[in-house]
Amino acid sequence: MDRWFVVVALLAIISSATQVRADASDHRYKRGEAVPLYANKVGPFHNPSETYRYFDLPFCSPGVVEDKTEALGEVLNGDRLVTAPYKLDFLVEKDSELVCQRKLTKEQVVQFRIAVIKDYYFQMYYDDLPIWGFIGKVDKEGKADPSEYKYYLFKHIHFQVFYNKDRVIEINAKTDPNALVDLTEDKEVSVDFLYTVKWKETDTPFEKRMDKYSQSSSLPHHLEIHWFSIINSCVTVLLLTGFLATILMRVLKNDFVKYTHDEETADDQEETGWKYIHGDVFRFPKYKSLLAAAVGSGTQLFALTIFIFILALVGVFYPYNRGALFTALVVIYALTSGIAGYTATSFYCQLEGTNWVRNLLLTGSLFCGPLFLTFCFLNTVAIAYKATAALPFGTIVVIFLIWTLVTSPLLVLGGIAGKNSKSEFQAPVRTAKFPREIPTLPWYRGALPQMAMAGFLPFSAIYIELYYIFASVWGHRIYTIYSILFIVFIILVIVTAFITVALTYFQLAAEDHEWWWRSFLCGGSTGLFIYSYCLYYYHARSDMSGFMQTSFFFGASSNLDYRASWFNRMSSSCLPSSRELLCMHHQQKWCADL
Repeated sequence: MDRWFVVVALLAIISSATQVRADASDHRYKRGEAVPLYANKVGPFHNPSETYRYFDLPFCSPGVVEDKTEALGEVLNGDRLVTAPYKLDFLVEKDSELVCQRKLTKEQVVQFRIAVIKDYYFQMYYDDLPIWGFIGKVDKEGKADPSEYKYYLFKHIHFQVFYNKDRVIEINAKTDPNALVDLTEDKEVSVDFLYTVKWKETDTPFEKRMDKYSQSSSLPHHLEIHWFSIINSCVTVLLLTGFLATILMRVLKNDFVKYTHDEETADDQEETGWKYIHGDVFRFPKYKSLLAAAVGSGTQLFALTIFIFILALVGVFYPYNRGALFTALVVIYALTSGIAGYTATSFYCQLEGTNWVRNLLLTGSLFCGPLFLTFCFLNTVAIAYKATAALPFGTIVVIFLIWTLVTSPLLVLGGIAGKNSKSEFQAPVRTAKFPREIPTLPWYRGALPQMAMAGFLPFSAIYIELYYIFASVWGHRIYTIYSILFIVFIILVIVTAFITVALTYFQLAAEDHEWWWRSFLCGGSTGLFIYSYCLYYYHARSDMSGFMQTSFFFGASSNLDYRASWFNRMSSSCLPSSRELLCMHHQQKWCADL
């Protein structure tokens, strides 16, 4: 109970720590009082990972550019907030206010034109409310030859702010389509950057000002598709459950009858199928240290997923709570490392492993190692492109300290606890001295075909929901229906467990006793299908392009194979299933004492 109390307390701390606060902590203002407005970033609309600092383009500068102090999650999210050149004081209207007069050089004209060609957008935050707008437009009307296209820069922004008493409720930014600057030719251009501010009263309460962002992901046609996804997944679960139950009942019916009603005859019967290899089923697998480390790491990721869902369902990850998800991921992963150490070491010691320290090191590096290598590559690419995705040195030091002072000690403590609380492996049958030779099996009983079958069914249960997840992660769609996502997650776990149990039984029935790694790989093969979907999504469903965006998309997606390993933890349910099969009756002649 004490451990659960600590976990709940930590979740409460994380929940409170991830709330985004404006400079004015209570979000209440008086007439004429300055409301915080920060410019965040610019970048190609179709490449969400390729973002740059706002003043990397030659916009008007407010004089002294001050960086806003940001939380860890905001930095990981690529946010780089600085003071904006616009002044939107509370209830103060402005009409065509001059920001600055600027003479753009040829190089700056080319810089803006390239941004317009790539469909650049800008993002700002006003009292923690997001603002977007495009930098310019390309005039293609009536022009078949791309060389005849005209490129224009928007120079006038109209801000419309809605307020309720002393609080800001909503803000919209629109660019004036008639206030344009021609950037087609490489020549110096004089620009007068302008902005207009209009205020309008609304009855919307402050507590519901984020609802409009949530509603964009819960429109009726979106909900219909989501519910169709759930119904499709539920049908898959029912069919799979019925199929599994039918097969096991039909195949095992004779065995139940035989061992229950005719024990003497059963002793004289020749053993076949899974009964024929009873002395080899619980022979310890090869590379048991790696298997134990994978199971431990997968259990930690499973616990991480559950805690993230809890925070999401209680409303922590509301729209544009900047960095909340990344902060929660880093903190909870660090705090759950003890789960990985305990599970891996206890399982390794059950398999009569002796070098538990090496197993603990392997557990700690199995997920963090590939993640670190991927980060080094992607951060190097981001630095080369001077993008905001490149983490500052200070942030890297903070993450390293979290890993050193929190993750590693908890991993070691969990490993020590797992070693001290280990229990002997209670195999229900005696293991033969020499392994039995595995007969030649058809090609479809091999590891790869079995993995393909095992991964396809769970993937088919979630593929509709995957589109919305990818559109949120790699696009500008907002995902807020976490309850539906949690239902799909539960269905995914159930389908993965069922199909792994079924395929493990079929493997044992074929007299193939090397089931440990096979069941693990079959359970995790869904990750391969998800990565295949990444290829399809990138080429068919998105407009992403460029080396940086491609590197970030496939580099980050490659970690899905490691994240999917928590599905494999469910494959350990084959262990009690195999015990039931082998010891359906306590008086079998080869069954060990229970």
